[in-house]
Amino acid sequence: MKKTLADALAAKGYDTLTAVQEACLNPEVEGRDLLVSAQTGSGKTIGFGLAIAPQILGDEDRFDRAGAPLALVIAPTRELALQVKRELDWLYKAAGAVVVSTVGGMDMRDERRALDRGSHIVVATPGRLRDHVMRKSINMDNLKAVVLDEADEMLDLGFREDLEFILDSAPDNRQTLMFSATVPASIAKLAKGYQKDALRIATVSATSQHADIEYRALRVSARDGENAIMNVLRYYEAPNAIVFCNTRATVNRLTTRLSNRGLSVVALSGELSQSERTHALQAMRDGRARVCVATDVAARGIDLPNLELVIHAELPTNQDTLLHRSGRTGRAGRKGVSAMIVPPASRRKAERLLGWAKLTAEWDDAPGADEVLAKDEERMLGNPSWLEPVADGERETVDKLTEAFTAEQIAASYLRLYRERNTAPEDLAAVGEGPKPREAFGASVWFSLGGGRATGADPRRILPMLCKMGNLTKDDIGAIRIQPKETMFEIRDTAVDSFLKAVGPAMTMEDGAILMRLNGKPKLEAQPRRESHGGKPGGKPKKAWDKPRDDAGKPAEISEAKTWGKPRDPAAAGKPKGKGTTKPVDWNDAPDAKRKKPKADGGKTAFKGKPKGAAPKDYDGAVTAPKKHRKPEGAHPASARADSPYKGKPAGGKPAAGKPAASKPSSKKNRARQAAAKAAGGNNSPSNRFKKPNS
Repeated sequence: MKKTLADALAAKGYDTLTAVQEACLNPEVEGRDLLVSAQTGSGKTIGFGLAIAPQILGDEDRFDRAGAPLALVIAPTRELALQVKRELDWLYKAAGAVVVSTVGGMDMRDERRALDRGSHIVVATPGRLRDHVMRKSINMDNLKAVVLDEADEMLDLGFREDLEFILDSAPDNRQTLMFSATVPASIAKLAKGYQKDALRIATVSATSQHADIEYRALRVSARDGENAIMNVLRYYEAPNAIVFCNTRATVNRLTTRLSNRGLSVVALSGELSQSERTHALQAMRDGRARVCVATDVAARGIDLPNLELVIHAELPTNQDTLLHRSGRTGRAGRKGVSAMIVPPASRRKAERLLGWAKLTAEWDDAPGADEVLAKDEERMLGNPSWLEPVADGERETVDKLTEAFTAEQIAASYLRLYRERNTAPEDLAAVGEGPKPREAFGASVWFSLGGGRATGADPRRILPMLCKMGNLTKDDIGAIRIQPKETMFEIRDTAVDSFLKAVGPAMTMEDGAILMRLNGKPKLEAQPRRESHGGKPGGKPKKAWDKPRDDAGKPAEISEAKTWGKPRDPAAAGKPKGKGTTKPVDWNDAPDAKRKKPKADGGKTAFKGKPKGAAPKDYDGAVTAPKKHRKPEGAHPASARADSPYKGKPAGGKPAAGKPAASKPSSKKNRARQAAAKAAGGNNSPSNRFKKPNS
């Protein structure tokens, strides 16, 4: 390791290196292409920073004057690229490195001027870097190392074409390093095309992922998802927490909800500008914000030093996203918690994700209000301030408090002030808990109230009226029964005295309704029910099984005829149905224009074109009439005619021996003939081909 880099690590407090960093310092990897898979948060940035040092520094410990870049680091998102730049800044600061970033959302003119002034390392996003290459504002001739950080994510985001363009523009004798949390087939294919004899380094455990992360799957009811997020934040009280959502709309809604509850929260999504995203992350690092609500793409590769809690407000789409989300915490040996909010409908999906990712999570219910308050008390009593002696500047105030108040008053005031600093937790419903069955009402007293069904009495109006005027709760009121002229209701016997006292001796309720106390349970009339089908006005007719039956079980004869639709004149019975009047028509009185006398043969008429018993019409000696759709002239009529041009099939049905059938004229000749006939306007026109002969 170069001395300048070793000094930088020591100054930063790096006593030991992670597995991936140790692998990148191995002498056998010097100068070789690398394909490295390491879990998120394992120190990959420092790892490839150490791996490219021999190539870009050579035998020296410090850089010469900056010119064309010597190393190129490509990251999928702006946030990750700027984060990598910060890491490389302090790592190579003692070596005199000039690190320049080119990312989307920044002023391209400023980036071009920075590149013109010279640089040793360029950190970029794929799209912006390709623009610089095409505009020839970056000189890649001196590149000795190219690093693809989070290569799998760049391919998922559709940067394959940009990466291939950039790698094709770089010198062939460069060192190419690919770092990724996972190595799918797409990464292996890209490595095969752009790396030479690459050394494969895998530091991901085959049996466990993120040993420093505690995974928890928290069951919640379907309606308590956002309330559970609030309680989880309050339960852990992490210095920094990030809440992952699947959509921008969810990010906006949840950010507003948490902000209204008094939490210092920022949002991070693709719809924000680069300046807004930078300010949001800086607020998290400065401690001005404690919670970040983000989408997956916006939070890719984010490293917050005090991030101890990750909440999956919505389950990720696949196991890789689950690992990347969770990897925001538990980084560089620090501990963290990854909590999934799991409503009943998502239980199976959560189990599949954990299985695919080879993770073991602790299943439990989301913390309720009592658990959050108990955790607050534990933190309050565990504060080391209780064991510290009273400072000189505090003595005077402490003496005043102890003289003016008792120890109990001081403790109660401190507890109230402590709880005021934090928002109150939410009361969550038990998972799978439906409406609680109502307990037996017990002993009660019945009352009668004037006004019933006839006056439009409704339990939805009577219940709040009784609660308001009788000083009752809804649990003190039992059944409410609406009768035709009065309303009966029962009141729990323990609340009767207070009810009568509130009503007063006049025993009158709203709108002057008279209230009476009854002796025992009244005899209630049965509630009227609407008749079904035929019994309901305008309803469907009764079926056969609804008809009255005789002793044998067969439908009884019904004397009255069943009528449908409009009533008909009895005089019209037996006549066929028809539109218009239902009265019988007197054909002799009908006007001449509308008179339609009955046919003499009883309504049966022969076919108009062929009178009954008439011989078939003779068409110039033909026995049968030609078909309705005649063929062009020369192809038909009947073959029995001696002078018929049709020679292919005689009347017997078989072709004449030795005489082949005449072929149809070609389409070209046929079109020419039809055009000539149409021009002549005669009967040979195609428009007249389907007219009846002699018409």
